[in-house]
Amino acid sequence: MEPLLVISISVFFLMLMLGWGAYAFYESQQKKSEWGARVKGESKKVPQTGKSSAKKSSAFQQYFEYVLDRLGQASKPKDQAQVSRIKEKLVTAGYRSSRAPINFLGSRILLAIVFGVSFLVFGTEATREMTSPYAFPGLLVLCMVAGFYGPQMWLSNAISKRKERLVDGFPDALDLMVVCVEAGLGLDQAMNKVGQEIIMGHKDLGEEFSLLNLELRAGLSREQGLRNLVQRTDLADIRSLVALLIQTDRFGTSIGQALRVHSDGMRLNRRMKAEEKAAQLAVKLMVPLILFIFPSLMVVIAGPGAIRLMNNFAGF
Repeated sequence: MEPLLVISISVFFLMLMLGWGAYAFYESQQKKSEWGARVKGESKKVPQTGKSSAKKSSAFQQYFEYVLDRLGQASKPKDQAQVSRIKEKLVTAGYRSSRAPINFLGSRILLAIVFGVSFLVFGTEATREMTSPYAFPGLLVLCMVAGFYGPQMWLSNAISKRKERLVDGFPDALDLMVVCVEAGLGLDQAMNKVGQEIIMGHKDLGEEFSLLNLELRAGLSREQGLRNLVQRTDLADIRSLVALLIQTDRFGTSIGQALRVHSDGMRLNRRMKAEEKAAQLAVKLMVPLILFIFPSLMVVIAGPGAIRLMNNFAGF
């Protein structure tokens, strides 16, 4: 391989690692300040939807957003149903901005161009020794396809991680709601209290409850607000809770008793899932045990005997 190509690739990965390190350091500082605020008992208020941020962005950020906007408008599908599906996925991932779908579509085109140009710069020397005439255009198309579908994979990963965070905090929120309702609070006041308290330990779930309370204050009906909560989170546990709350509201049954029964059922389901994962642990450990641990044990146990036998047979 050419020394110039090796130096170029090394510089590229060095800059990539430096950028990743700077981003990780910034995220660690953000987490440090956030946990410091939680220890002191403070909580940041959730910004209201529709209000623009007061911070002024830099010129580079404005130009970058302009490029994403132009690329997103150029690649925006004509089918509004497809745009609505993209918007629903972004809302499920926690991105509620009105410009999020356009920026997402623009990022797909931009990354495809960046990956293609990067391959033209760094991949020309690497594919020069290949004899097939289709190697260079094939790898170029593969890089552009990877850049185009990269944001989609990132979005799916962000949705799954956010759902895991919501599922982890939902039992605590449900227990707190049971306590608030049995203490004499109404359902709206209980959800407001849960949103204020749960945000210190589970930020995503607290934001969802806070947004639900804002919709109720704006005049939206309780049933429609709860259905919007289900649509934003797309979780079976929240869907079952919302169905329970809507039924108790329609038929006038006891909300506290219904919530306690639902909480007990959810706790039982969590225990069963934990037992299922514990039962699968022995089967999952078979693969590393056979591939890594068992050969090492065989070498340690049978190795000295095999060496002694080889020496004895060599003596004859």
